[in-house]
Amino acid sequence: MKKSRASASESRSLRSIGEDALIALLTSGLTAGAETLVGVGDDCAVLGKPGQRAPYTLFKTDCIVENVHYLADADPAKVGWKAMARAVSDIGAMGGWPIAALATVILHPDTSLAFARGIYRGFQKAGRTYGFGIVGGETSRAPQSGCNMISVSMLGKVEPGRCVLRSTAQADDAVLVTGRLGGSICGRHLTFQPRLEQARWLVEHFKPSAMMDVSDGVARDLPRLAKASGLACSIDRDAIPRNRGCSIDDALTDGEDYELLVTIHPARVECLLEGWRAQFPRLPLTRIGEIRAKAASSDITFGDGGWDHFD
Repeated sequence: MKKSRASASESRSLRSIGEDALIALLTSGLTAGAETLVGVGDDCAVLGKPGQRAPYTLFKTDCIVENVHYLADADPAKVGWKAMARAVSDIGAMGGWPIAALATVILHPDTSLAFARGIYRGFQKAGRTYGFGIVGGETSRAPQSGCNMISVSMLGKVEPGRCVLRSTAQADDAVLVTGRLGGSICGRHLTFQPRLEQARWLVEHFKPSAMMDVSDGVARDLPRLAKASGLACSIDRDAIPRNRGCSIDDALTDGEDYELLVTIHPARVECLLEGWRAQFPRLPLTRIGEIRAKAASSDITFGDGGWDHFD
């Protein structure tokens, strides 16, 4: 009977499990290296030794897949940009800066040389913009048309005193978000600017208690941050900053905004907002909610939506 129940459990589809639960199942027994300070569960792994003065190493991998993250007729330079910029966004969300990247490009043989070259132009543009090198990678064959993919592995650095995790928010912290949300499918998902400069400014002047980037929508990512911190959260829906033409639900659930979610002690919010407006007058920073003590239920949602790869 026990074997039968175990077999039934293993036969569940990934759709029925969901992305977050699947990651928890697959990574629960992984062994971290001796110099792993932060492993699975944050925007990047953090490598180093406790108490060191030299910058920690940040390690991140990410991928984009044709017909999932971009369409076949997309500008290949923008596709290459997106592949790199996603990883840069995660490095920034830890308070760090990128130093080097590897790119694995998996292409169907019928893909044009012009498209392949365009991808690498996008890589190079991202590297020049954010000051990191493209130092190698791999090429391989996609098994069929429509299955092209790019995987990026990126190294970064962050000073020990400026490294920010998503698991260190405090009860009663204010929650803020940079920029405006929603409608990324209109083209912004290929042209977004990672908030690297803004994150570095934040950790230098108003170090957040926790921070992460918004890739799957605030409706999914803010609960992730709260759960990682062992807490709950609430939002003011009317305060959500939206791109033109987007509803509040669009702003909460569309995803691929690559803005920063920031938590900070409420007493520091007004000073932060004043300093932000002086430093970044064209980019909003908006208070949208707060972190709360752990709720009775472990499920924190703001309605249906947000991106799940297996939904």
